[in-house]
Amino acid sequence: MTALTKNDLINAVAAHGLSKRQSASVVESLFDIIFRCFEKSEDVKIVGFGHFRIRRKASRRGRNPQTGDSIEITARKVLTFKPSKGLKQRINQQTTQQTT
Repeated sequence: MTALTKNDLINAVAAHGLSKRQSASVVESLFDIIFRCFEKSEDVKIVGFGHFRIRRKASRRGRNPQTGDSIEITARKVLTFKPSKGLKQRINQQTTQQTT
């Protein structure tokens, strides 16, 4: 399995008729907009794709797995992604087509 890189995205956008420079600008602008939303703890919902959400996790007690010592895990933010129903259906449709 391979991963889609930013350069792959730029090339895919360029394949739709934009220059590589214009495509890079589009991809960079999109990421910049999404990052700014995350910095403001705003959700990003892309219809037909999914929902990115910043969740706050409270501090809690944990255990160091190497020593067994009790430690304090600090409060933090985590990014979660929930795929849309349409995306799940497309993925599962592709999976069933590949197995037949």
